[in-house]
Amino acid sequence: MRAAVYHGRGDIRIAEVAVLDLLSGGRRDAGLAPGYRRSGAPTSISEDSVVERPGVVGGGYRGAVEVPAERFEALVAEALDLIPDELAEAIDNLAVFVVDRSPEDPELLGLYDGIPLTDREHYGGMIMPDRIFIYRKPICDLSDDEEEIVEQVRVTVIHEVAHHFGIDDERLEELGWD
Repeated sequence: MRAAVYHGRGDIRIAEVAVLDLLSGGRRDAGLAPGYRRSGAPTSISEDSVVERPGVVGGGYRGAVEVPAERFEALVAEALDLIPDELAEAIDNLAVFVVDRSPEDPELLGLYDGIPLTDREHYGGMIMPDRIFIYRKPICDLSDDEEEIVEQVRVTVIHEVAHHFGIDDERLEELGWD
């Protein structure tokens, strides 16, 4: 498991819709689920980095590919790089981890653990960073091909970063990002 820690200015004066518009590049067209869009900067997975695996009959895996951990970490980094500079500068004390599965919920795609920027008052000093976990295996399990993996990584990263900016699941659903 690797992590990247982001320290920005911490200046959070951006409205929630503006956050989502910036994260999505201003477009929210068709994607894997209602409200998600295909990335304007497509990322490809080489055939060498994809492992074929059979689906499990009777539930479980529906996908047919699994991306190795190193390549998946690169996809998460690429998704983070899609965040516009003006928004990335507002990210404050955030670590992003890639983990195979959540021990509490094996089907969870991502998790934000921390104090959203909108709820911080006296935050500083020796405070541990907020954490985002992106879970590799459930994302691979949901994906039928490498394009879906790339898209689901992007969508999951956007979703969890939105939580860092104080946008909860209910509001994300209202805005079409459920």
